[in-house]
Amino acid sequence: MSDVDRRTFLRFAISSAIAAAGLPLLSNCGRSSAGEENAGTGASSETGVSSGTATSTGTGTGTGTAAAEKTEDIKNILAVAEGDDPAKMALAAIAALGGMGKFVKKGNIVVVKPNIGWDRKPEEAANTNPEVVAAIVKECIKAKAKKVLVFDSPCDRAELTYKNSGIAKAAEDAGAKVSFVDASKFRQTNFPQGKKIKKWLMCGDALDADVFINVPIAKHHSLAKLTLGFKNLMGVMGGKRGLIHQDIGEKLVDAATVIKPHLTIIDAYRILLARGPQGGGNQHVRTVGKIIAGVDMVAADSYAVTLFRDFDGWKDIKPEDIGYIKNAYERKMGEIDTSKLKIIKC
Repeated sequence: MSDVDRRTFLRFAISSAIAAAGLPLLSNCGRSSAGEENAGTGASSETGVSSGTATSTGTGTGTGTAAAEKTEDIKNILAVAEGDDPAKMALAAIAALGGMGKFVKKGNIVVVKPNIGWDRKPEEAANTNPEVVAAIVKECIKAKAKKVLVFDSPCDRAELTYKNSGIAKAAEDAGAKVSFVDASKFRQTNFPQGKKIKKWLMCGDALDADVFINVPIAKHHSLAKLTLGFKNLMGVMGGKRGLIHQDIGEKLVDAATVIKPHLTIIDAYRILLARGPQGGGNQHVRTVGKIIAGVDMVAADSYAVTLFRDFDGWKDIKPEDIGYIKNAYERKMGEIDTSKLKIIKC
């Protein structure tokens, strides 16, 4: 076990003990960092992330019904683009699924949700590639979206994370409205299909969007093993997020019963093989040169797992080794066997 993995394990063990004792956790991400020191107190943290007992308004209905109907014909299709230009690859993957107009209609409000969790540069593969985010935003605008929102709940200080990831500028230049997550936008939301979560503070912008596009980066995670589409949904969850790390494989699936992405686009241009989720240096980064897109998040995540098999330490990894993928498949939320999918390479 690496030093980083050992520290993460210890943090998780400590947070579990604290939770069992009924005491508040201090960190939304299972680690203490600038911008999170007020988490669990009911105050807004420095990043603007909701923490504790934000105002509860409504129950939240989730997203996904309309998109599920109009994308039924491509539910068993994954587009896998290969190349050396992340933006062009993203465009090719979207085109292979029928174009962004398949998902976004005139007047829609669209949320494009990348991973903007860490104060890292794009080359360190801790956050979604900004070129991929910009390409997606542009396509949404071309499809006549009324508004495209880009945001996340970072673990590091939001101002630095948004800037140094390159995502804020890239998304704004592409025409998106980029903002920090404001505490007032979270509301208590019921999870009718939740196994471990029955209610949670969820971001209203994510709940209310006409279209939700999930754009994670494929990378190592010391607890969940890999960060992919399901794990990226933590960024629209408020409250004491450290508690999600207990039974994380079920709780992430619970989140996906409320926030149902219309489209998942996984950035695997660069992947992080170790010291995730925050990254520890370029020595752990490999350029794979792939972008995966599909409406079935289980399928997209399952395919992304297979990309890690080419590297030492990951030779035997299987989709069912990732708790949230296995649990989502068992709840009949998607296909785990990629041999049953139509893979369009572009």
